[in-house]
Amino acid sequence: MKYIFVINPHSGKKKKQEHLLSNISEAAKKLGVRYEVYRTAAEKDGERYVSELCRKNEGSGEALRIYACGGDGTINEVVNGAFGYDNVEIGAVPLGTGNDYIRNYGEPSDFLYMEKQFTGRSKHSDLIRYRAEYGTTVTEGYCANMFNIGFDCNVVDLTSQIKRLPFVGGSLAYLISVAIILIRKKGADLRIEYPDGSVKSGKLLLTAIANGCFCGGGVKGVPYCRLDDGLMDVSVVNDISRLFFIMMFPSYSKGTHMEQKKIQVNNVIKYTQEKSLVVTANGDSLRLCTDGEITTQKQIEFSVVHNGFRFIVPGK
Repeated sequence: MKYIFVINPHSGKKKKQEHLLSNISEAAKKLGVRYEVYRTAAEKDGERYVSELCRKNEGSGEALRIYACGGDGTINEVVNGAFGYDNVEIGAVPLGTGNDYIRNYGEPSDFLYMEKQFTGRSKHSDLIRYRAEYGTTVTEGYCANMFNIGFDCNVVDLTSQIKRLPFVGGSLAYLISVAIILIRKKGADLRIEYPDGSVKSGKLLLTAIANGCFCGGGVKGVPYCRLDDGLMDVSVVNDISRLFFIMMFPSYSKGTHMEQKKIQVNNVIKYTQEKSLVVTANGDSLRLCTDGEITTQKQIEFSVVHNGFRFIVPGK
């Protein structure tokens, strides 16, 4: 078996990456395994490298374990590069600030023990396939964790800008962004077409199309997700008032909001589980956040890929 570590050099501090490399070396030596390290050079370089690696390995009969070392965006690149190839398992080592996909399996700290990573077992996980159109440009790919449109996407977009300021870390940048976007109360004007023929159209605060439960560094906004049920959870929050949102946010963050009477009585959230979905901007475009990476689109078609890949869960 080959062990490959794909590291995003822009994710996390330099000392954290050096510590990771030291831990990998020590664990590999102890267990007697061979490994390789690849540092990505640019956006989408991880996807390109993994795709070439899997293509060259195809037919050899040797299994590959590829670890995405970074955040959710790095996992997304590795998954997209490896999709469709046999004998490939995907792991993750958290270097970023979000690390939301791995929270479905445990705490991010659980994924920092390299011996447990080398000896962990893999589990099936679904993917969400998407086909997006904007003008003459068509984008296709796969999402491991979650798509966000509206409030959540706008927060991620602003967080990436605020993080560049001195002395502002990831969690603080996220909270500042939540406050600013809440003041602006910026959502999205959408048309959502469900498989049963029903349509939801108009200004919405936020829309999440999810395989996993978490976004924004641990906010459990889509609490009923299962990674292997062949369904994507669709959570659509209406254009509620700022006060109602502030009251809702603590329970929304913990994933208990669907149990609140105020949300049930006022029909604040439409929560369904689907195999497919179509979302279209009522205006010129919308901002789409895919595993933390943001693009501008007009229309997106979503569908579930059941058991799309195998994910390595560290041993206990």
